[in-house]
This record gives sequence, structure tokens and C-alpha cells, in this order.
Amino acid sequence: MNFQSLLPTPDALVNEYPLSKEEKKEVSLSRLTGEHIMRGEDDRLIIFAGPCSIHDPEIALEYGARLKKLSQKVEERIFIVMRVFLEKPRTQFGWKGFLYDPLLDGSCEIEKGLHASRKLLLKLVKLGVPIATEFLDPVLPPYTQDLVTWGIVGARTSPSQIHRQMASHLPMPMGFKNETDGTIDNAICGALAARHPQASIGINGEGRISSMKTSGNPYTHVVLRGGQTSSNYDHLSIHEAIQKQRLYGLNSRLLIDCAHGNSQKDPKKQQLAFCDVLEQIEEGNNLIMGMMLESHLQGGNALSITDPCLDWKTTEELILWAYQALPLAQLTH
Repeated sequence: MNFQSLLPTPDALVNEYPLSKEEKKEVSLSRLTGEHIMRGEDDRLIIFAGPCSIHDPEIALEYGARLKKLSQKVEERIFIVMRVFLEKPRTQFGWKGFLYDPLLDGSCEIEKGLHASRKLLLKLVKLGVPIATEFLDPVLPPYTQDLVTWGIVGARTSPSQIHRQMASHLPMPMGFKNETDGTIDNAICGALAARHPQASIGINGEGRISSMKTSGNPYTHVVLRGGQTSSNYDHLSIHEAIQKQRLYGLNSRLLIDCAHGNSQKDPKKQQLAFCDVLEQIEEGNNLIMGMMLESHLQGGNALSITDPCLDWKTTEELILWAYQALPLAQLTH
């Protein structure tokens, strides 16, 4: 038997948990920093770090506070963005994320999830933490997009026309992950499609079904996340990805996800991927703009209820090591 219940409109939720003028400015500035990094006008490395998925707001806020403190130490050379993934794609079954099931008991109290998710994101913005999230359900961005610095289209949805249309109208940089089998063509095509004008159907702030027309999002790129049986962060794989992008007509800088297929979900292998990619950057590959780490306050699945994560101590050591290894960034904007 099917059940339906009305949800608050995006405008109602935004008005209940609003951004101040100063906070709006901070989000805009962090997006602008991302755009400068993508264009190569800001030489800083970008590092995305945070839990595989968010399930406890208090733990997420503690992580965010630590990340903010660390970012202040390295901001001359590294721009840090926190992973705050509230929706989780499922190949078959499983927990679909904090936004869908905030009580973690299968009750799927989505209205509570919407409120709790926006409340958490707002608190992180108030801490001064730039946020990255995966946009999974195309209906949901109006509830949270004003709080987000960087968006991700996941490996399972990069081929989706609906998600390419969604990325086209979102006002932030958007990364498209390669598919779970390791192929990158659909991620490249997704990034290209989202750069072009799109017409689609969505909901507006009042929750009404609306015709949406966009002029395209110029800040789209590919995220290399490896595949089920092999990684794609090594010199040859990155070179091949760059060449394939050019064949399609895409010239964006790349982001390397050190987790997922690139670590075969072994947190220790994230370190190997991170160090390898950093070495390539040091050797002069300026088409790599940064890396992504799945990281938590404690390692493995001690706190993460989805994929195992790096512990905080190792995360901090890696980022500080990268800071020492990199030259002082040249900010040309």
C-alpha cells in the first residue's frame, strides 16, 4: 500500500533556517574561489574531506570545527571543502542517507530529514566551512543549494539526462564522477551537457512544478574515482583522461577521488592515492586541481555507517604534508 504526505515548500524551509547577508556573501566567495581554481587563476590545491555519509549532526559539526581550524593553517596553499553527503545512491538496497532516513531505523521521516539537513548545513556555514554535497534527487536542490559551495553528480547518475539538466542550472561548480565500472566517457559527456543551455521540469521555491530554462553551467568537471576492479589515479590513467576530455572538447581540470574504486574501499589505500596524485602535481601536472578524501573522526567503520573512512589524525597529517610540499600559491584574481 502506498502512502503520501505533504512536505514543506523550499521557501518555507529556507525562511525557517535563513542565511544572513554575511553568510550569503561567504558562500558566494567560496564558490568564486572554486571557479578561480577551476580556471587556474588561483594556484591553490583544493581538498575535499569528510565522512562518506552524514548520519549524526553533532559528530559532523565536531568534524567541521576541526576542519575549519586546519584550513586556517593551510589556506595560503590549500582550499579545503567539507564533504557533507546527505543522500546516498544505492545500487540495490540500503540506507539512502540522512535526508531520507534521519532516525536510521527505516522510518524514512523525510520531512524531519529536510529540516535536520538544512539546519546542519546552516550551522556549518556559520562555522565558515565551505560545503560539498552530492545532489541525487533532482527535486531536492531548492531546499539546500544556497548553502552549498560545490556539487557532485555521482557515479550512478552521471549518465542521467535529468542530472545533467539539474547540474546545468545549479549556481556552483559541479563535478561528474566516472561510472562504477571505471569508464569515464559518460562523466565527460555529462560535464559537457551541463555546460549547454537546458530546458527541464522541476519545482520552484513555492513547491510548484515549473518549466526551467538555463544558459548552462560553465564550471563543470570530471571526478576520477576508479572502478570496481582498478584505480585511475596513476600517471597513465590521468594522462588518458586528459586526452579523452580533449577529444570530446572538454578542457576542465580534474579532481581525483582517493576513495571508492581508487582505494577499493580500503582507507589505507586512500593515502597511497593521495601521495601519488600530489607527486604528479609537484611534477607539474597543473590539470589536476585537487583530491577528495573520505575521512572521519575515527577510522574505518568506527563512526561511518557506510564506507570505511580515514581517521582524523591521518587526514590532518596528509593535508599538512601537502601544505609543506606545495609552493606558495599565486593568487592572480
